[in-house]
Amino acid sequence: MNLKRQLFVASLLMLLIPWAGLQFVLELDDALRQQARQQLQAQAERLAATAGDQIIGTPVVRPGEPAIYVEPFAGNLNLDGYADDWPGYDEANQTRNWQRVTSGKAGETALQWQAATDRRNLYLLIRVSHRQPVFFNPGSPEQAHDRLRLWLEPSGGNLAQESGRQSWLLRTPAPGQLYGLEEKGGQPDYRLSGFLQGAGDGWQLELKLPMPVDRSRLGFAALWGSDQVTGVSTSVDPLPVLVSRNLALERQLEPQLNPGQQARLVEPAGWVIARQQADSAVTAPEFDSLSPVQVIEKISLNALRGLVRLYQPEPTSIETDTNRVDVEALPETSLVRHEDDSVWLLTTREVFGGRTLILEQSLDQLLTLSGSALGSVIARSTLIIVALTLVLLGYASWLSWRITRLQRAVSASIDEDGRITGRVPDARSKDELGQLQRHFSLMVDRLHGYNRYLESFSRRLSHELKTPVAVVRSSLENLNHSDSEEERRQYIERAASATERLRQILHGMSEAARLEQSLDHADKEQFDLAEVAAEATAAYQALDSSHQIRYSGPQAGCKITGSPELMVQLLDKLVDNARDFTPQDGLIEVGLETTSEGLCLSVFNEGSTLPEDTTTDIFSPFVSMRDGQEQGHLGQGLLIVNLIADYHGAHVEARNRAQGGIDGVCFRVMIPAIHS
Repeated sequence: MNLKRQLFVASLLMLLIPWAGLQFVLELDDALRQQARQQLQAQAERLAATAGDQIIGTPVVRPGEPAIYVEPFAGNLNLDGYADDWPGYDEANQTRNWQRVTSGKAGETALQWQAATDRRNLYLLIRVSHRQPVFFNPGSPEQAHDRLRLWLEPSGGNLAQESGRQSWLLRTPAPGQLYGLEEKGGQPDYRLSGFLQGAGDGWQLELKLPMPVDRSRLGFAALWGSDQVTGVSTSVDPLPVLVSRNLALERQLEPQLNPGQQARLVEPAGWVIARQQADSAVTAPEFDSLSPVQVIEKISLNALRGLVRLYQPEPTSIETDTNRVDVEALPETSLVRHEDDSVWLLTTREVFGGRTLILEQSLDQLLTLSGSALGSVIARSTLIIVALTLVLLGYASWLSWRITRLQRAVSASIDEDGRITGRVPDARSKDELGQLQRHFSLMVDRLHGYNRYLESFSRRLSHELKTPVAVVRSSLENLNHSDSEEERRQYIERAASATERLRQILHGMSEAARLEQSLDHADKEQFDLAEVAAEATAAYQALDSSHQIRYSGPQAGCKITGSPELMVQLLDKLVDNARDFTPQDGLIEVGLETTSEGLCLSVFNEGSTLPEDTTTDIFSPFVSMRDGQEQGHLGQGLLIVNLIADYHGAHVEARNRAQGGIDGVCFRVMIPAIHS
């Protein structure tokens, strides 16, 4: 079956995509919920351990214990007796965050309050309803008037730096600012300040005092007439404990939450002492920016979510926008529905002291992962299946033509004997077939170059071996015809010298081959190139007193990744090469410096310079610029230098240079910054 028919059958099979996609979404949703439930439980265990470590030593608020919940806020509150700048203020429902005490009878005086903190000060907003204020008359102190009594029992200390419970009295002759009056001693305490205003059918008092120690106890009561009292405590009753959110714990929980998750830590009495939420990573685009096709996708996705929710169990409705949670009413692990109709996967874990950690994962996040891509496929496949079949057939014809053309180009570049006679033309297209054609072109060019290298290598090797072999042959022939012992000794020495030359050639070739094999198995490590270069240079000077060998560069702090042994071998070859060209007492300098591209390791030697017009690659095998190559210089040393540099991701270059008025040659090994 040709390519066109295969693509036609494939396009018909695409009719199964909508049905299979829906089935897959349902199965994927169930699998994701199961997996999310297990991950959520494991994550809840970790968060519970974190929370337990953070709140060790914090007193527990037991059920039935009186408490005042203090809401944290950022910014400043204007102490003016009004509640419009308090956290959670809502003009439509201004009393939703109030805590209250009532007499239980309609129309009788009621007391409501809010508490907030900026971590430096404690703010109280107290409102008395169904009673017009009766102000204090300084001229007649005994006359009945409205007043507020406040008690504070710090935890481990107190506001006045003395032990025990302290109390204040707040009263004013007119609406406006007032200060606390210590009941012990009757002295004014300007740290306790407030502002009283009329509010509807009653009055409202906004107070500020320094923030007490965590879990201190605070009580207050409104009094009027003959000491009639309504409030959250009296001087005899146990004072309510101040409960606030643990911001340090919330910072600990934040990096441990995944997108679309929220966590709450609840006291046994139900008060939320930590709340943290990680926003969903998925953001909905603006409707005006959607194209018609994207609008259809969104409609299909919403329909798909509706189908998925039909197969889900019915969630339990809970309240989350409150500071108190009924832990007993929460399911241990189940689906829950928030006030905004969003569905969450919930799990709870017990924390140290009887507290409870509540961890929730948004199912919208999971539905987006499972349904967005497949919902788009279902919507689009219904509209474009027929058109896609025609496009696939046309694309198959075009693809087949391009493959055939590439096949002909590759076949034309190689003759019947396997010789490369041409090159594959470069492709203009940037797709995979274009890349494949460019790779074929590059491969043919590299093979052609490698063939030329092999041919030149064989010629060089033949040239290098021809001379010593000829010397050995002629020496042996002359040895048979020599008469004197002196002549025979000379011919034997010439044959031995030529044999040694052959041995050096073979040794150099095998050394380069062994190095290439060892590079394939060498392990890279991090080492300080400056220390290696400095120590190696000192060793060269100790072994060679006929030259001035010195090191120029930092003593440490040049880290690279590679092999220190191979780098020493590279320096050995470069310094040995420099000795051959440096005159007696001449300078050989090993340098190391940091450049914008990385590290530069250099070896400079005083002496003869390189030819300016040479076209020969001195780093190739059997290439030497020395005079008298018959003395054993094979040109293999720089080849080994090039191999080691390539192993470290570096490149080697040689150039003539004048240093300090001295002419010579400098070999530089440039190590890129990515390897250093």
